Amino acid sequence: MYACSKNEDKIVPEELKITFSVPSNFPSPAYNFEDNKLTNAGFTLGKKLFYEARLSADKSVSCGSCHQQFAGFTQLDHRVSHGVNNCQGKRNTPPLFNLAWQKAFFWDGGVKNIETSPLNAITDACEMGTDIETIVAFLKNTAPYPNLFNEAFGSSEINTQRVLKSITQFTAVLVSGNSKYDKVMRKESGATFSSVELAGYNLFKEKCSSCHTEPFFTDFSYRNNGLDLVSADEGRSHITGVSTDFGKFRVPTLRNIEYTSPYMHDGRFYSLDEVLEHYNSSVKAAPNLDVRLKNGIKLNDAEREQIKAFLKTLTDNEFIKNTLYSEA
Repeated sequence: MYACSKNEDKIVPEELKITFSVPSNFPSPAYNFEDNKLTNAGFTLGKKLFYEARLSADKSVSCGSCHQQFAGFTQLDHRVSHGVNNCQGKRNTPPLFNLAWQKAFFWDGGVKNIETSPLNAITDACEMGTDIETIVAFLKNTAPYPNLFNEAFGSSEINTQRVLKSITQFTAVLVSGNSKYDKVMRKESGATFSSVELAGYNLFKEKCSSCHTEPFFTDFSYRNNGLDLVSADEGRSHITGVSTDFGKFRVPTLRNIEYTSPYMHDGRFYSLDEVLEHYNSSVKAAPNLDVRLKNGIKLNDAEREQIKAFLKTLTDNEFIKNTLYSEA
C-alpha cells in the first residue's frame, strides 16, 4: 500500500506521498480528511506525537506504549491498560486500525469523534495523567515541535485543535485491509483458502458473523456476551444511562486477532482457545445477555481448529510490519 522512505526523519514528497487508501472490498469511510488535509508533514508530526512519552505526566508513557504496532496497536501481555506511575486501568487496550470507519470509540462508545478520542488517554489518571493545556505548553517550548507544526500547518502556532488533528493524520491512516482473507475476497493473484480455512469460514458465517460482520469483523454494536452474571464494569450504560445497556461492550474487530491478545474488555482470556471455550460452555445467563448467545456457540474440537485457521487469515502482516508506522 505504501512505499517506505529511506529516511523516515526526512520524508520528502517525491520519495513518499502519504495517502489514505480505501481497500476495494471496504465501504466508504466515515472520516475522510475533508477538514483535516492529509500531508506528509502532518502525518510525520502526528506520528512523532503518538510516540512522544514526554507528553505524559511522568514522561514515561506515550500513545505507542499501550498501542504497540507488533500487537496490532494494542498492548501485548497486559490485561488492562498500563499507564503512568505503573497504574493499571480497568479495560483492555483496543487495537488501532481502520478507525476511519468507526463512528464511536472505546469499549463503551463514549467518544463520537476520532479527532477528540486521544483526550481520554491524555486525561485519564491511569493512562497519561495530564491535560491538553500542559501538553500544548510543553510543545510550544520544545524543539523541534514549533518547526514541525509550521511545516504541517503553515505557522508555528500550537493549539489543541492542531495537536489532535495531527495525531489523527497518523491514526486514521492506519488501514489494515491486506490479509489473506482480503486477497481471497478480492480474487488477487489466485489467492484461495485452504480446505481447513474454507471450512472455518463457512462455520464463521453460520455461527459468528451476525455480530462480527464482514469486512470489519464487527458490526460496531454493543452487546453482553455472558462473561459474568453481573458485570463488574457497567459498560455502555455509563454513557447512555440506560439500564439495559449495563455490562454491554462494543463488539471488537477480529482482524489481526492472532496478534491482539489478551481478549475481551477486561483482557481475561489470553488465547483463542479460551475465547472459544467461553462461548462453547461458559456463557452466563446475564439479564441482558445477547439473545444470539442464549445457547452459547457449540463447537467440537475439529470445528475449533477450523475456526482458528480461518481467523488467522485475518492477519495482515504487511500492516503489522510496515515501518512507516513504526517509531523512528
